[in-house]
Amino acid sequence: MSDPNTHPPTHDQHLENDEELHASTGNTKYWIVFVLLCLLTLCSFLTYFDWWDTSIPPHVSMAFMMAVSCGKALLVMLFFMHLLWEANWKWVLTVPAGMMAIFLACMLIPDIGMRTEKYSQSRWLHAPVPHVHADDAATLDHAPAAH
Repeated sequence: MSDPNTHPPTHDQHLENDEELHASTGNTKYWIVFVLLCLLTLCSFLTYFDWWDTSIPPHVSMAFMMAVSCGKALLVMLFFMHLLWEANWKWVLTVPAGMMAIFLACMLIPDIGMRTEKYSQSRWLHAPVPHVHADDAATLDHAPAAH
């Protein structure tokens, strides 16, 4: 049978094993993720400058920013929320929910982007007027009118 002097591992021994595993692997992967997050943040910051607006089309810029944001979110979820080391069943829950979120967001893009195309005259009459700052007003005064 079993030896009466042998005890099953306690909760404290389990924690010690986890601490030993963490000490043996080190924090290198977290520093790499930190550097990657800093680089992605730098990419986000570069889109602020005027030369970016003049050389990159707006749709490409929006897609780039969405990719940077998704990359940062993925790094945080995988490493800092420890999803990378979870059991494989997490994909059964995560992937369908993620696909549904992307699907719903994509289905809203036409509604948001083309919401003013079918406005009635009364809707245009009662629609709020956008607030224009003094700096923007000077730019609008000198810009050619759209026809």
